[in-house]
Amino acid sequence: MRISYNWLKQFIKLDWKSEETAALLTDLGLEVEGVDKFESLKGGLEGVVVGHVLTCIQHPNADRLRITTVDLGDGVPVQIVCGAPNVAVGQKVPVATIGTTLYDKEGNAFQIKKGKIRGEESHGMICAEDELGLGEGHDGIMVLKDDLKPGTPASKVFSIETDEVFEIGLTPNRADAMSHWGVARDLRAGLTQKNVNTELITPSVSNFRIDKRTLKMDVKVEDSKLAPRYCGVTISDITVKPSPAWLQNRLKAIGITPKNNVVDVTNYVLHELGQPLHAFDAAKIKGNKIIVKTVPAGTKFTTLDDVERTLHEEDLMICDENGPMCIAGVFGGKNSGVTDTTATIFLESAYFNPVSIRKTAKRHSLSTDSSFRFERGIDPTITEYALKRAALLIQETAGGEITSDVTDIYPKKIEDHSVLLNFANVTRTIGQELPKETIKKILVSLDIKISTMSDAGLGLVIPAYRVDVTREIDVIEEILRVYGYNNINFTTKLNASISNSSRTEDYKLQNIIAEQLASLGFNEMMANSLTTPEYIKLSESLKEEFNVMMLNPLSNDLAAMRQSLLFSALEAVSFNINRKRADLKLFEFGKTYHKMPGGYDENKHLTLTVTGSRLPESWTQTQQKPSDFFMFKGFVNLVLGRLGIGKIEAQPVASDIFSEGIALVSGNEVLVQFGSIKKNILKHFDIKQEVFFADFNWGAIIRLVSSKIKYTEISKFPEVRRDLALLVDAAVSFDSIYTVARQAEKSLLKDISLFDVYEGKNLPEGKKSYAVSFTLQDSAKTLTDEQIDKIMGKIRQNLEKETGAQLR
Repeated sequence: MRISYNWLKQFIKLDWKSEETAALLTDLGLEVEGVDKFESLKGGLEGVVVGHVLTCIQHPNADRLRITTVDLGDGVPVQIVCGAPNVAVGQKVPVATIGTTLYDKEGNAFQIKKGKIRGEESHGMICAEDELGLGEGHDGIMVLKDDLKPGTPASKVFSIETDEVFEIGLTPNRADAMSHWGVARDLRAGLTQKNVNTELITPSVSNFRIDKRTLKMDVKVEDSKLAPRYCGVTISDITVKPSPAWLQNRLKAIGITPKNNVVDVTNYVLHELGQPLHAFDAAKIKGNKIIVKTVPAGTKFTTLDDVERTLHEEDLMICDENGPMCIAGVFGGKNSGVTDTTATIFLESAYFNPVSIRKTAKRHSLSTDSSFRFERGIDPTITEYALKRAALLIQETAGGEITSDVTDIYPKKIEDHSVLLNFANVTRTIGQELPKETIKKILVSLDIKISTMSDAGLGLVIPAYRVDVTREIDVIEEILRVYGYNNINFTTKLNASISNSSRTEDYKLQNIIAEQLASLGFNEMMANSLTTPEYIKLSESLKEEFNVMMLNPLSNDLAAMRQSLLFSALEAVSFNINRKRADLKLFEFGKTYHKMPGGYDENKHLTLTVTGSRLPESWTQTQQKPSDFFMFKGFVNLVLGRLGIGKIEAQPVASDIFSEGIALVSGNEVLVQFGSIKKNILKHFDIKQEVFFADFNWGAIIRLVSSKIKYTEISKFPEVRRDLALLVDAAVSFDSIYTVARQAEKSLLKDISLFDVYEGKNLPEGKKSYAVSFTLQDSAKTLTDEQIDKIMGKIRQNLEKETGAQLR
C-alpha cells in the first residue's frame, strides 16, 4: 500500500523527516518497506531558473540563430545561443543551466553542457514548453511573467510538486489502516506516546447543502444483511473533464492513473478515507430506481473491462428496473459508468457484507481497490460523511448542483463492541508492568473509549472500524505496539519450568517412528489436507456425503478436506516418477476428515508408501530387485514392534483400494491396513509400477502403547535351532504353519522363520516345499536332546494333522 507523505500531512501537521516517520510507522506495526521519491514532472525542473534577457543580436554565422546575454540572478550574465524566433530583450524566460538534466517525450535524459554553436559559446539553453515537459508547444521559447526575479527556480514558478511515498506492507488484519486517514490515526497515537502533541485534522463537509430536489432516485435494498448500509445522492449539471493538477498529482504519487474529474474524486476519497465509492451516469439508470439485490444464477453481465461474466446467485448487484448495472463493491458495469458526455450522476457510498464481497471477487477472479477494502471490513460510521466529502470535491472539480436529499438506508446500526481489560493480564502478557495512566493514554489515542474503570481493569468500547480488536488479547497487542516493543526491558533472570510428561505422548511417539523410518531410507512427506472431491470416485469406502467441503475454495482441486491420505501419497509418487525418481520410500503423519451424521470426525494416521527398487542403484548391485509385499510387511511389523505392540491378529483386508493386502487388528480395532494398490487407481495418477501402501490408525496405536517399559534378562542358556523341510499343498500358507507350531509349543518355542520356498521340478503337482527354522530356548536351564526331540515330534505331528505337511 502506497501512502503519500504530503497527503498524510494534510491530516496531521508534522515536520519530521520521512526516515523518522517511516521508523515510527514500522514500530507501530505498519511496516515501511521503502520510501520512493515522487515528482509531478520528471526531474522536477531542477537546474532550471528564471532568466532575464539583457541583449539579443543576430548570430554572425547563422540566419536563424541569435546570441543573447541572460541575467540568471547571480550577477554574472551568461551568453546563450538561441534559435527561437520570439526571443527578445527584456523577456523573462526559463533557462536550463549547465549540468541540468532534461527529458524528452519518451523519458530519455539529456544533459545541458557548455558548447559552441556555429563558433559562438553557449552557456545554457532557453527552453520551450515541450523541452521542459510542460506542454506540447515548440513554436518558440516560453515567455514568463515580467514580475519574476531572475534566478527564481522554475519549480516554484510552475508549482512542481515533490513528494515522498511510503510503501507499507499492510497485514490483512489492519483494515482500519487502508487509507491515509487510517495511517494518520496510528501515527497520531505513536506521536502521543512520544509526547508530541498533534491534532488529527479531518476534511470538513460543513459546506454540503442541497441546491434543489429535481432528481430523486428511489433506492431499495432487498437484503440488508448483504448491504447493511447504503447511501446515495444525485449531482446534476457537471462537466466531465481532466482533473486539476493537485488531484492528479495526489493520485499519481500513489500509482493511480488519473481518468477524469469524477472518477478521480471517487479514487481520491477511497485512498483518503478508506471508503469505496461509485458514480453512475444518472441518465443511464432506467426508471430512476436503484435496487440492491442478487440476481438469478447464469445472468450475463459485462463489466467495465469489456468482459462478459456469468453471475452467481449470491453475487450482490446494483440494479435499475431493467437489470444489473454494477457488481456491488467489486466492479462497475460497462453501460452505466461515467463518460465524457455525462451531465448527471448518482453517487453511491455503502457498507457491504465483507464475506459476500470476498466470495464474489474470488468467483470472478477480480481484485480491485474497492473489493480489497470491502472484503476486509471498512468503517460503517463514515458512509454518509465520505459521500458528502466526495460530493463537495466533485462540485469543486466538475461544477454542478446537489439535486436530491442524501438517501441513507441503515436499518440496523452496526454497534461498537465492548471488551474488558484486566491490568494483571496486561502485565502477565507483556512481561512488564506498565503504568495505568500510560495504558489509558494509549487507549484514548487509539479512539478506544473507557466506559468503566476500577483498580483491577477497564471496561472498553472498541470502534466498529477496528474489526481486528475483539478480545482482551487484541487490546493488549494494541497497547504494546503503541508503547513500543523496543521499550520493553529484557530480564536478567531466566525462568523455566519442568513438566512431567508421559513417554507415550503423541509427538514423542511420532519422533520415535520418524527416526526409525528415516534410518530405513524413508523420506517424510507433508501433503495439503485440501484435495479434490473427485477422489471419492476411486473407492467405494469413500462417500460423497462424508466430504467436508470448503465454503470458499481457492480452486476445485482444493475444495474438500481429504478422507484418505492415499491420494496425497499417490500424487507425490506420480510427481517424483515424472522427474525420474522412481525408487521411493515415503511416510506421512496426517489427518483425515469426515462429515458424519453426528458431527465432524477428525482422525490421525501414519502412512507408508513404497515403490520401485529395494536399494539405490550401485555397482555392488548388478541386478536390482523390486520392492515386494513381504519386504513391505517387514516395514509394517518394524513400526509396530518398535512401539512394543504385540498380540495382533492378521485378517483379510476389507478395503477396495488394495489388489491384495492384510489388516492387522487388536481386539475389535484395526491398527493397520496394507497391501498393493489396485492398478485402476494407479492408472488415474499415470503410475505404471507397483505401489505398496500402509495406513496406520495412529489414534488406536497410541491407546495400545504402554507407558511402562518391561525388560527381560538375556538368557544364560543357549538357543537350539532345528530345521524342517515340509512338503505342503500349494494352498497352505506360512501363517497356518506358524499358528499350528505356536499352539504345539507355547513356552519354549521362541521363533519360527521361513527361509526358503520351492515350487517346481521333482515335486508332485499342486505341492510346494517350505524350509522352516524353529528356535527353542529355556530361560532356566539347558535343553536336553530328549526335550528337543519331544517338542519337535509334537510339532511335526500337529503339522501333519492340521495342514497335511510331510517331511521331505
